[in-house]
Amino acid sequence: MKQTTVILATILVLILNSCASDDNPVQASLEAKQISNLYAPADVRDYQTGQIIEEREFVYFSFDSEGVVTQGDNWDIAFKGTTIIVNGGIHGNTQAAAAIVLGTFDEITEVPDATEFKQDTEIINAIPTGGGNGWYNYNQANHYISPIPGRIILVKTHDGKYAKMEILSYYKDMTTEPGTEDSSYYTFNYVYQDNGSKTF
Repeated sequence: MKQTTVILATILVLILNSCASDDNPVQASLEAKQISNLYAPADVRDYQTGQIIEEREFVYFSFDSEGVVTQGDNWDIAFKGTTIIVNGGIHGNTQAAAAIVLGTFDEITEVPDATEFKQDTEIINAIPTGGGNGWYNYNQANHYISPIPGRIILVKTHDGKYAKMEILSYYKDMTTEPGTEDSSYYTFNYVYQDNGSKTF
């Protein structure tokens, strides 16, 4: 009788452990990936009048596809010059949104509860443009664009998943002494969570 009780207790422990394991699977660490020299040139303007004389297309990016995609509904963010738009609000047909949070890329391991995701509007984009407003600073003396340290972009993707990204450089091959022809080349790190959770 005593032996039977021990056997039954052992079986019960194994069952409970199995259930706990199924309910709380171990989250494997996600791999950070890097996109280098994504070229997204700005519109060409007449600097005397400010008028656009050549309009460029946005370059559309999908975290799930890990690269540039054609315009449709499966893109998450898009680049043109220093402007980054999301596939939501006035620029898209999905619920994609973005937020800028403070911290280092490595220490942000989940979407903070207080994060306020926004979509693009007629007044302002979810990721604002202009020096000091969003992801970059602008040096008026030498016209250099530099990513602001500690500003991480969180993206709610077109299908409700989450990604974090850190822009490292706006210049080809991450040069620190670029000519004008070297601009609009994005290099950034990102982590994409494809299971729908807010953890990275």
